Amino acid sequence: MSFTASWHTLLDELDKLPESATLITPLSHHRFRITDVQDARVIIHFEDRDETRPLQRDQFETLYRRIEDAPNGFDLDRLPADADPYPAVWSVHPRFEVDEDAGVITQSEIATATQVVNAEQEPTDEDRVEPDGLAVYSDALLLIDSLERHEVTDLPELDTDALVNLYTLLSDVQRDADDFRQEVADVLLARLHHDRPVSGQYGSVQRTSRRNRSLKDDEEMLERLENAGIDRERVLSVDRSKVDEALEVTTLSESDVYNIEESEYVRKAEVDEDVKESRLQGLKHRLAASDDDEAEQLRDEIEDLEQRIDDLTSFRTGTEMQG
Repeated sequence: MSFTASWHTLLDELDKLPESATLITPLSHHRFRITDVQDARVIIHFEDRDETRPLQRDQFETLYRRIEDAPNGFDLDRLPADADPYPAVWSVHPRFEVDEDAGVITQSEIATATQVVNAEQEPTDEDRVEPDGLAVYSDALLLIDSLERHEVTDLPELDTDALVNLYTLLSDVQRDADDFRQEVADVLLARLHHDRPVSGQYGSVQRTSRRNRSLKDDEEMLERLENAGIDRERVLSVDRSKVDEALEVTTLSESDVYNIEESEYVRKAEVDEDVKESRLQGLKHRLAASDDDEAEQLRDEIEDLEQRIDDLTSFRTGTEMQG
């Protein structure tokens, strides 16, 4: 099928979408809607940042050609940073599909899925299930419940038992989150590139590196410094500051006296606090307003877990324990 034919098929499919239909960009997971469909462009509006953008026909054609030239699918990482919506729109076409797991967009001879989601539904929350073996989930749920029940903006006014519960839960969440954060970072590290931050719904991360220095064997280091005209007494204590001063007046490099190791890690680049606050408010309002059996069951589970924490953290005398 030619690009012109594919383009008009795409426009027809976009015209059929309901006004509430929402698409999600495959890399940054930004949500947007189609607000106007024209022969030369498609107008979209991002829900999470109140921004309207035109997507030009010639850019759709460029992506179409690249997909055709890639038998195993076009690698989404090769897209420019601002081109993330194009594959999401192409996925509305019955012959194009975005495979997020493989990180590609492909063309198929059969009808495929799209990136369209029901705007009335949060796909990651409606069927929320507690993950097995993830301690941070249950601890965070308890912490949220405690934060909502107590006036934590005025800590001196809280009872001692409430402060003990909060401190216990905060400690548990911090420990669990640090462990889980490192596991996530280890997986992310293989997917990030130094020159390209990757964005999510709440912020973005980027790959960076740090250098760790450690002094080489004392005799080896001192011998090299002596050969360079530095008296060993000058750095006999092997103080790093003295070694650095010596390096400044010689032609020696850092690697001559330091063992240098580089390690890579994931660094938080920015956080969208407004999105996080809006998301948390939405979760709380939905639970508070819901009267269905699932919401009632969740409330009961929170109360049971809360009682277990109270039992574990409250102080009881020996007489009470025996009574």
